[in-house]
Amino acid sequence: MEKVLVVDDDLGIQKQLKWSFSDYEILFADDRASAIAQLRRHEPKVITLDLGLPPDPANATEGLKTLAEILSLAPQTKVIVVTGNNDKENALKAINLGAYDFYHKPIDSDTIKVIVNRALNLFQIEEENRLLSQTASAMGTIIGTSDAIQKAIRMAEKVAKTNISTLILGESGTGKEVFARTIHDSSERRNKPFVAINCASIPENLLESELFGYERGAFTGANKTTKGKIECANGGTLFLDEIGDMPIGLQAKMLRFLQERIIERIGGRQEIPVDIRVICATHRNLSTMADNETFREDLFFRISEISINIPPLRERGNDIMLLAKSFLTDYNQEYNQNLKGFSEDAIAAMMQHRWPGNIRELQNKLKSSIIMAEGSMITADDLGLTHDASVASMAKLNLREVREEAESNAIRAAYQLSEQNISKTAELLGVTRPTLYSLIDKYNLGELKTAET
Repeated sequence: MEKVLVVDDDLGIQKQLKWSFSDYEILFADDRASAIAQLRRHEPKVITLDLGLPPDPANATEGLKTLAEILSLAPQTKVIVVTGNNDKENALKAINLGAYDFYHKPIDSDTIKVIVNRALNLFQIEEENRLLSQTASAMGTIIGTSDAIQKAIRMAEKVAKTNISTLILGESGTGKEVFARTIHDSSERRNKPFVAINCASIPENLLESELFGYERGAFTGANKTTKGKIECANGGTLFLDEIGDMPIGLQAKMLRFLQERIIERIGGRQEIPVDIRVICATHRNLSTMADNETFREDLFFRISEISINIPPLRERGNDIMLLAKSFLTDYNQEYNQNLKGFSEDAIAAMMQHRWPGNIRELQNKLKSSIIMAEGSMITADDLGLTHDASVASMAKLNLREVREEAESNAIRAAYQLSEQNISKTAELLGVTRPTLYSLIDKYNLGELKTAET
């Protein structure tokens, strides 16, 4: 049941509003101090505020001060000020300060009920929009319009709304940690810690203490009690990169933690409850490892309630150039350069290259090329790549496939450039809205229509 705070020192008005707002949980306050206390404790979405509050109920001074303090502490709260019938001036002052609406006494139950309902609906719409914009902004850090990466993004968006354990699969350098951070930043845990640990980069004898922490005197050199990464992530997200490299002996302890959400520090006996989301990642085939008994099957099932496959860069088509251009802008600024773009042979070489190191390799080549380039455009030589024209000529030759892929990618790119507005997308592409909808259906781009609604 939604909460409504009534700030009024008139007991008769309090009783009348309590009867009027029978669908809500009503909270009461009769002065500024109690109003702020109720606001901090209950965080109501809607407040009715009588401007005539003690110690000077004949004037609106105390009421306006209360309004300003409420909005400074909770600016999204909808405040409906209640004034005397001839007090239009103070009602307008309240609106200028940020009040949602005003209402003149005497109270009419039906009218004020409508105003409160509208205020509550507006609060909920704005809250949903804030969540959507935060999610869109977080997911916007992932660049790409290819079908493969868009599928992964859609899965990440859905996963972010839950606390389900997630396994991110992909080759080294594909951006698995970027996806993990994006899921965290799009979730309700976004304001809590994101703690990452690479299971492959820490020696086996140290990994357990890094994860679970240790008590003073647990082993030689343990001079003080130290929290582990799991404990440090409490309330937020723990990202276990390269989980496939976790020693088999440590996997049993990790499984118990995932099942019971409690840990014990090394050398300790106290069970410590931990509330975290767990995201794991690996470039290994854990299913095969489980079959070969080099990875615990029960742990594999526990961490892979949802699996997201991140495609290698070579399978992302025009995303290669979208990423390259984005990185070029960043690195130009970082290295104080002003390179204009890529030559034709550089573009051809990048599209032809297999990118075994994926996005990380692309970043490294771009950094070095920006530093070493002598002209205003980056060439294939600057990138350390070669362009084989004979191989390029053997690329996809089916005109229907080429056209469909090009149109699909163009629609996605225009949609992103148009800030996910269908009308602006159609205008940018030079087609009508009905034609755009037909193309969306033809190429199974249903998420564009879904996002619009």
